[in-house]
Amino acid sequence: MTQFRKQFRKQFAKQFAWLTFAATAFAACAPTTRPVVTAPTPASAPAVAAAPVQAPTEQPAVTTSGVREAPRNWQLLDDSIDHYPGISLLRAQRELLKGRAPRQSVVVAVIDGGVDTAHAALRARLWTNPKEVAGNGKDDDHNGHVDDVHGWNFIGGADGKDVQYDTFVLTRLFVRCTGTLQTVTERAMPAMDSTTCSKVSADYARKKTEINSTLDQMRTIEAVMNRALPILKQAAGTDSLTPAKVEALAATSPQVIAARGLYLQLAQQGATPEAVTEAVTEYGVQSQYGLNTEYDPRAIVGDDFADLSQRNYGNADVTGPDAKHGTHVAGIIAAMPQDGVGIEGVASAALIMPVRAVPDGDERDKDIANAIRYAVDNGARVINMSFGKPYSPFKSAVDAAVKYADAHGVLMVIASGNDGASLDTASNFPTPEYTGGGRAANWIEVGASSWRGGDTLAVAFSNYSHTRVDVFAPGEDILSTVQGGGYERLSGTSMAAPVVTGLAALIMSYYPNLTAAQVRQIILDSATRYNRSSLVPGGKSGEAVPFASLSVTGGIVNAYNALKMAQQRSAAH
Repeated sequence: MTQFRKQFRKQFAKQFAWLTFAATAFAACAPTTRPVVTAPTPASAPAVAAAPVQAPTEQPAVTTSGVREAPRNWQLLDDSIDHYPGISLLRAQRELLKGRAPRQSVVVAVIDGGVDTAHAALRARLWTNPKEVAGNGKDDDHNGHVDDVHGWNFIGGADGKDVQYDTFVLTRLFVRCTGTLQTVTERAMPAMDSTTCSKVSADYARKKTEINSTLDQMRTIEAVMNRALPILKQAAGTDSLTPAKVEALAATSPQVIAARGLYLQLAQQGATPEAVTEAVTEYGVQSQYGLNTEYDPRAIVGDDFADLSQRNYGNADVTGPDAKHGTHVAGIIAAMPQDGVGIEGVASAALIMPVRAVPDGDERDKDIANAIRYAVDNGARVINMSFGKPYSPFKSAVDAAVKYADAHGVLMVIASGNDGASLDTASNFPTPEYTGGGRAANWIEVGASSWRGGDTLAVAFSNYSHTRVDVFAPGEDILSTVQGGGYERLSGTSMAAPVVTGLAALIMSYYPNLTAAQVRQIILDSATRYNRSSLVPGGKSGEAVPFASLSVTGGIVNAYNALKMAQQRSAAH
C-alpha cells in the first residue's frame, strides 16, 4: 500500500473520538433542515583524504505557531535563512549551482501506482526507451516488454486492462490460513504454521473492526459537515469557504456559531470537507476490496502467479486508472515549473521511469521484485519506493531483486511507513535485511519531518528507529503534481522518500564519478542534526524524546551541505 494512503488512514484514526464529539455537539444545536448529502464514489562510501564538510547544526528554533499553511515550496527552504526546516535546495542553487549545468541526466525509477505522463510539468522529464518504437506492437529492444516506451506496468494484462484495487496482504494470508483456497492467489500462498495463522487471524479481525468502525464514524462526520456547510456559505455569501473566511464570520445566530466552531475545529485537525469526503471514499474502498476475502483481481494480469521466476507479463500502460500518488512522487523528484506556475522538483536532470506495481491495496512481492529488476536492467540509477506492508510472504523473491540492484550499484530509497511506530518492533516491507543474513548496502530508509515549529519536527504518523530509519526528510503538506494536470498538497513518508531520491539524482547529475554507495553516505553524513526534542510519532502520552534518537543520523537531509560534500569527495575520488 502506498505510504500516503496509510498516513491518510492513521491521520483520521487518531482523531476520530474528537472529531465525532465535535460533530455530535454541532448536531445538537444545528437546524433540522438537511441538505442533500452527495454519496462518495467507491515506497558506505570509502574514506577520502579531504577534510569532511561538517553537517550543519540547527539555528535557534523558530516557532511557526499561528501559521496556518506552509509555504508552497517549504521543503526546498533553508532553516537558518527562511525559518522552515527544508533541505536548503534554493540556497544551494543560489550559492553552489548558479552558472553550472548538470553533467548528465539521471534515470530515476518510480515504482508506484502509475504516473501521469501527460502532465505538463512532467512530460519533458520522462525517461524514454531509446531502443523502443512507440506503438508498433513489437518488442524492439528484445527485453521481453512490448512498447515499453516510458516504463512498464506489472499489474496490467496483455489485453490492456489494469488492476486498480487489490486486497490487503493480511486478507490473502487470512484466507490461506482458513483453508478456503478458491483463487489463484490463495493457492499460491505459502503454507503457514498454527502460530502464524493465529496472529494473522487476530490481526485481520482487528483491522476489519478498525476500518469498518472508522468508516461509520467518518460517514457521520461527513453528514454533519454537510449540514453545516450551507449555513456557513449563506452567512459568508459565497460557495468558496476557507478557514480565514469562516473565522471572520459574524456570530449572527446560534446555528452560525455552532457551524463556525465545527468547521474551524475540524480544519485545525486537517479535516477539511474535501479530506472528510476523501476519507469516506478511501475507507469504503478498503472495506469493499482490501478486506474482501472473496475478491481476487489477479486474473486481470493473466500471469502464472505461483511462478516467481516469471518476468514478462503486464502491459505498457504506466499511468493506470489512479496515478495520483505516483504523479505526486514524480513531481517531488523532477517537476518542471510551467511559466511560474506549479512547483519545482529537487532534481532538474532527473528522468522519471514509471514502473507500475502498486495497486489501491497491498502490492505483491512478485510484482515488486520484477519492478526492481526492470528498473535496473533499463538503466535506473535510483529507485524510489513509496509503499510498504506488514507481511512479505514471498520475501525471498524481493530479496533476490534487491541483491540484484545492489550488485549493479543502484541506490534504493524507501519510505519508512506511516504507522507512527518504531521499526525496532513493527514490520514494514520491503526491508534491506535479507532472509538468512546480510543487508543491502545501497539503501536509504526515510522518515517524514514537518514544517511546523516546536516539538513536532517528526510528523506524528512517521515510523522511526535509531537503527533502521536512516534519515528524515520533509513529508508533510508537500505541494506537487497530481493526475489530470493539477497540484495538491499531500503528506506521508511517501512524500519524504522522493525528496531524498531527488537529492540523490541531483548529486549524481553534477558528480557522475560518485558511486551509489558514496552518494548514500554523502546524504547521510551531510544531514542537518537537530539538538531539540520532538514528540514521539504515534505516541498518545505526549512523550518527547531527542529528535536525534528517531533515526540513524538524527537529522534531516540537506542539499546545500550534501553538494558541498559531494564536490569535495568527487575531487578526491
